Amino acid sequence: QVQLVESGGGLVQPGGPLRLSCTASRSIFSDYAMAWYRQAPGNARDSVARISSGGITNYADSVKGRFTISRDNAQNTVYLQMNSLEPEDTAVYYCARGTTGVFGGALDAWGQGTLVTVSS
Repeated sequence: QVQLVESGGGLVQPGGPLRLSCTASRSIFSDYAMAWYRQAPGNARDSVARISSGGITNYADSVKGRFTISRDNAQNTVYLQMNSLEPEDTAVYYCARGTTGVFGGALDAWGQGTLVTVSS
């Protein structure tokens, strides 16, 4: 069973940057699509960014131009670089693994989540 471990969350001021990391264990990491989701209090868990095994990316409209998803297959790690953060970005961020190399399908593993708080 693959395990996903997120890190990098914390408190950041509006307009500031933050980079999240998610490292996978025991998997052929490069074969799978990866994704970042977030869940704010009282809200559903929503997709933020996705990356296929081939490096094709997809973003929610609310983060386009501000967030960048990338992956380092040698390190079994997917990143989420978040710039120009807004208070509305405050949420618990989760990474997830797809069951194939193409995003948009089922997800079969989730990390424990890392809290991002954007506040002055």
